[in-house]
Amino acid sequence: MTMQSSIAAARISGPLPQPEGTMVFEFRFSADDPTFAGHFPTRPLLPGVYQIEVARAAAQWAISSLLAVREISRAKFLRPILPGEIVRLDLKLSEADGTIRARANFSVSGTRAGEMHLELRRRPPR
Repeated sequence: MTMQSSIAAARISGPLPQPEGTMVFEFRFSADDPTFAGHFPTRPLLPGVYQIEVARAAAQWAISSLLAVREISRAKFLRPILPGEIVRLDLKLSEADGTIRARANFSVSGTRAGEMHLELRRRPPR
């Protein structure tokens, strides 16, 4: 299973547009997802690189265009995301001069779990 297929399988809902211009997504990574196999064996948690990829994939779904990460200007992981938890992603996108800026806020049961600011660029289909 690839990272992208794992994230797609974990997607419960979204994008759901909100009045303030954000989009909401929900994800739940199953305890048997290979993501957790080695991270960490006695206390599995969702790796930070997966959280970054979740934000990129959500932005891609939101604008229906292939995207690549150009820069990660902020990434804070505030609490572990555990198998089976429902993860809410609030995503705000803006575009200027060919760069898509994504502000992503993760939460679990109303508790902040992480935040990041990404710069993305469109990429051509393969």
